[in-house]
Amino acid sequence: MAAPVVVIGPMGAGKSSVGKRVAKALGVPFTDTDRVIVREHGPIPGIFADRGEPAFRALEADAVRTALGTGGVIAVGGGAVTHAATREALSGARIVLLTVSPEAVAERIAGSDRPLLADGGIDAWQTIMDERAATYAELAHVVVDTSRRPMSRVVDEVVTWLRSDSSAPTTEGAP
Repeated sequence: MAAPVVVIGPMGAGKSSVGKRVAKALGVPFTDTDRVIVREHGPIPGIFADRGEPAFRALEADAVRTALGTGGVIAVGGGAVTHAATREALSGARIVLLTVSPEAVAERIAGSDRPLLADGGIDAWQTIMDERAATYAELAHVVVDTSRRPMSRVVDEVVTWLRSDSSAPTTEGAP
């Protein structure tokens, strides 16, 4: 694989699960930038509480840049694309946007400790999704919906796209 593959999308879309399986199918490294941040700086809710979202986004931008240097498949946090430095770093990558319906994500995020959902649950998720939708769409080279589809099918579609001529934007599995 020439360019790294970056999996973006809203909280609960399955970025880490899909990214890990795509990397395994392709025989390339996988990096989950949220896990890198936790390993190096502690739990994300604590970073938000102690240092604020801007500080977290700066740590995230650094983690994304480092992961891009490693290559392979990279899953980034849902809000990574809100940071200008992160968006700039993604310019040479092949970007897969995973989408998910509010109904499907409600089950996935129930009981979550995600800082941006602490006070609003699915309504907060929808507000955040609406704020980020245009940025996701602008960055994406391919869009794959994960709402009510087997994970194996989602992974197969992403791998097929990556192995084909992935220079042309496309939409797979749209609802």
